[in-house]
Amino acid sequence: MGLVLEVGASNLGARKRHGLPVRLDRTGFVGSLQATEVLKELLGLGESLSGSLLMMDTLYASYQRITVKRDPHCPLCGDHPTIKELIDYDQFCGIVPEAEPMANPDEVTVQDMKKALDDPALGIKVIDVREPDEYEIAKVNGVPLLPLSQINERFTELDPNQQYYLHCKAGVRSLKALNFLRQQGFKYLKSVKGGITAWSEEIDSKVPRY
Repeated sequence: MGLVLEVGASNLGARKRHGLPVRLDRTGFVGSLQATEVLKELLGLGESLSGSLLMMDTLYASYQRITVKRDPHCPLCGDHPTIKELIDYDQFCGIVPEAEPMANPDEVTVQDMKKALDDPALGIKVIDVREPDEYEIAKVNGVPLLPLSQINERFTELDPNQQYYLHCKAGVRSLKALNFLRQQGFKYLKSVKGGITAWSEEIDSKVPRY
């Protein structure tokens, strides 16, 4: 493949003298030429720029093509190339990949919640901490309601030695309920990630979403 090099138009002084704007967008123009060269190579059409350098002066719309002698010592295309595969670009540029978000140890999935409901022998009780009006819209059969708004007064109804899974609509209020109960001495608590919304999406689509 050849190399396309633009010169001249970046000369701000010359552009000002000719009454041209200081900044021109030439990226698309040069990119189009490069893309055309790729198509020519793939299709075997026209005359390739391979082995040559095309210099463009966009200020005066002039072009000059220079033949570049092949370098037998080139590490990429010489007689004994040492570059034979693509490098890890991110590693070369020092780009650190984003770390996967860590799982919250206080959360379980709706699949875990289903196991708890299906197998009472596990000894896990599930509590819904949404509000009564939400409970009327959508609920999971067999899951009692203890609204977050009432948990301050009613937490004594729960056994601090019992293991509980708490769920709400999306998993935010259930974490708040978990933190409150933990402050009251409850140790065996988990919040259901995604709440009843995730339950509707992943377990039972008959449960309405709102």
